[in-house]
Amino acid sequence: MDLKTIGEKFRITGDYHTHTVYSRVGPYFHGKGKIIENVAAAVSKGLAELAITDHGPTDFYGLDQKKTPQMRKEIAEAMEQYPGIKVYLGVEADIVDTPNGLDVAPEDFGRYDFVNAGYHYVPNCHMIRNWIAFRLPYPAAGREKLRRQNTERIIKALRSNNIRILTHPGDKAYIDEHAVGKACEETGTLIEINVRHRHPDLEDLRIYAGYDVKFIISSDAHKPSNVGRYVRSLELAMKAGITPDRIVNIVER
Repeated sequence: MDLKTIGEKFRITGDYHTHTVYSRVGPYFHGKGKIIENVAAAVSKGLAELAITDHGPTDFYGLDQKKTPQMRKEIAEAMEQYPGIKVYLGVEADIVDTPNGLDVAPEDFGRYDFVNAGYHYVPNCHMIRNWIAFRLPYPAAGREKLRRQNTERIIKALRSNNIRILTHPGDKAYIDEHAVGKACEETGTLIEINVRHRHPDLEDLRIYAGYDVKFIISSDAHKPSNVGRYVRSLELAMKAGITPDRIVNIVER
């Protein structure tokens, strides 16, 4: 099925991983749009639901959690202007070495409607090694050690928290897809098929398809014009043998 046919036959109902200007470092905005601009873009594409999920607080571009009340205020104003869409406040937490495995502590979960989580190049030695391993020649034994450590951290985070979506697994950190797929199966965590990143790729998805898991397509939009993108990721999923009924935000038109 070609991209045009896929777009004509299926549609995305909600986008639960988007970024705004609240993802920033100093004066530099990692996300390019305001909350209202992401909402307007989602409405223009016929989405019923949208989530604002800026980066966790330890990320280079992490949000200031003290600003979540202001974010909720802007979300409420956006839904008043666009009453046909439900907008959630989430967060894309970083998987790190903390007691619960995330940079969002359990006592801060109440700030959000739900928590997504994934690996990012946060400023610690472990993730610096992952960055080097992805980009430069790196000993095979060292890469396998990283794979084991990364996988253990993901499993700890999944089992220690109520995580809705595991974001772009395998991007930025080598992992054991079989072990991660099994952990998502056991915890009921959605596996993200990310429009913006290279992983999970076709081979990754073929592995995940063998587990009793559900999937979700996310735009990971960093600017409003990319909110609601899905067609290429749906094509990739179908090539991997994942039927649209296993993707929670995809329906037939």
